[in-house]
Amino acid sequence: MSRTMATKDPDLLREHAKEVRREIVKMLTEAGSGHTGGSLSAADIVAALYFYKMRHSPEDPEWRERDRFVLSKGHAAPVLYAALALTGYFDRELLKTLRRIDSPLQGHPSSKMLKGVEISTGSLGQGLSIANGMAMGLRMDGLDSRVYCLLGDGELQEGQVWEAAMTAVHYGIDNLCAIVDNNGLQIDGFCCDVMKIEPITEKWKAFGWHVMDIDGHAMEQIVSALDEAERVKGRPSVIVARTVKGKGVSFFEGKAEYHGIAPTKEERDKALEELK
Repeated sequence: MSRTMATKDPDLLREHAKEVRREIVKMLTEAGSGHTGGSLSAADIVAALYFYKMRHSPEDPEWRERDRFVLSKGHAAPVLYAALALTGYFDRELLKTLRRIDSPLQGHPSSKMLKGVEISTGSLGQGLSIANGMAMGLRMDGLDSRVYCLLGDGELQEGQVWEAAMTAVHYGIDNLCAIVDNNGLQIDGFCCDVMKIEPITEKWKAFGWHVMDIDGHAMEQIVSALDEAERVKGRPSVIVARTVKGKGVSFFEGKAEYHGIAPTKEERDKALEELK
């Protein structure tokens, strides 16, 4: 998708997000395994990035001046694959091969197997460090490209995230924007029961980041926050996006058990009906 095709129309972006969700449900059902809840919760954020904010080129995935996206919560690969397919990186028929042994669409993103994936991810806690390095490298090369890094809220329990947060401020990496998909749930239940991570915004502020706390499903707020992050100079920005696990499908919403379970065919049909 060239920049000329980008849209800031919130209604169009909401439709793109709904289409992303439909593809997530279909590919997970076909695969019979994968991560439903955290893929659906991030759909609005990823749609805003790929259909509005990011400079990227499906025709030339290695375009030097492109913006970079790091899916630190790599288990949510379906949301990335859906966005790549819908913006033209590959035929959406390929989505049906998710998690097959010979497919480039592995359970966690592989940059060696699929164009458009910037870096292989899946080991939680590492993505922000990688994004730091990417952003610093772009700056050293004199490019104005930006790096966006999507983290899960349960992922913030990893110590490396906070080492990276400290590093980004120390080096004033202002071409970096982290986004926390704060849906409150992880595979073992509520984040607050597994390992309390709140108050999230105060922690990022204490590390010196420019912090925005938004409704992660309100497209106008997402777009506004991404625009604001681009205007911040001298320090990195983080968007704490308050989301709902499984958003868009009523019987998946707010349920930890759908963190790593794919929909059945019956659930797929009901979900697609809701997502019309």
